[in-house]
Amino acid sequence: MAKDKFKILVIHGPNLDRLGKREKNVYGEMTLEELNAEIAAVAGKLGVNVETFQSNKEGELVAKINTAGEAFDFLVVNPGAYTHVSYAIHDAIRAADLPAIEVHLSNVGAREPFRRVSVVAPACIGSIAGFGAFSYLMALEMAMSMLEADTDSEAAGRE
Repeated sequence: MAKDKFKILVIHGPNLDRLGKREKNVYGEMTLEELNAEIAAVAGKLGVNVETFQSNKEGELVAKINTAGEAFDFLVVNPGAYTHVSYAIHDAIRAADLPAIEVHLSNVGAREPFRRVSVVAPACIGSIAGFGAFSYLMALEMAMSMLEADTDSEAAGRE
């Protein structure tokens, strides 16, 4: 997988367009635009291309994930409330055949009981939750580490 620059797709699910306006005690003051700027800044420091996408519609999220395997090397996904109910997003992640990390701004395990089960998590290699915007930034760093390790191991195999 020798690449000049890796490409990571960051998916924001429903209601994340309301960041900075809704439940500030849970999600904080940062807006989606500010979060995307933080993601872009960290991506620049890591030397990776990143694209962000947000939708409140499950079908649009599934369609974007379905095409991700053709254009991206890694997926970071915050399915929002679809985390707990969307087998369609789960299946799309599996079908995209990309490594994926599930992220959440809040600690979903410490919230309402229905939020404690993710039907998306089994399609992902891991989850990061409860650290606000840092959840996304940690996921980007982990994604790059994994992509670089994969590239290093492939290069070692050719030596």
